[in-house]
Amino acid sequence: MAANPERINSACGDIKPNYALTMTLDRKCGADHHTCVSKPVSGEYHTFSDCGMHWDTFDKSEGENVYVRRMNEVLSLYCEPFELTATGEVLRGAEEGFQPIFEATAPTDDENIQSRIASAVLRYRRHGSSVEERRIAVRELADVLEYLRPKMKEILDRKDEDDLFNIANNFGIRHHNAKQKTGYEAALWLSWMFYFYLATIHVLLRKTSTSA
Repeated sequence: MAANPERINSACGDIKPNYALTMTLDRKCGADHHTCVSKPVSGEYHTFSDCGMHWDTFDKSEGENVYVRRMNEVLSLYCEPFELTATGEVLRGAEEGFQPIFEATAPTDDENIQSRIASAVLRYRRHGSSVEERRIAVRELADVLEYLRPKMKEILDRKDEDDLFNIANNFGIRHHNAKQKTGYEAALWLSWMFYFYLATIHVLLRKTSTSA
């Protein structure tokens, strides 16, 4: 059934963001549907009462691909876009202008770095993620920068390096003490921190790989 953009968009004006989607398509539901579809490949037409095709051969992988593609056509029409991944995860759509950084591959063969970045991105974009989960995502990226710190010294001067870690060390990301500055709008500034750190990691990896 084709999606009706007007119906979807008009509904968004009467409900809080995420509410309708939360009620009808949470992560578990999406994953269950994703793994229970297959594309029919071959079978026989049953003529009795014009019954139709009786399929006996299916392509599960292609069926899942079709399901994900069609679901994303609908999810992209929501007032706050979402997307279904190939593994069945429902993620918040990338904000305008930031899609390339999610599609870019970190230029490194280091599994430690790749897994940390993937974990942070998934935690940040996952449907229904809380402010605390986004804070953890920022912390994971800060840990990647800490891991890259020895190489960072070859590119940044000491002041720039200190400024980079000042955010994580003094604004309630990595530490919990009375000196932390936490009087900021977390939902807004955590997004800025996330994109800033993620972009910085990509730049550092590219610069260090080039210089090597």
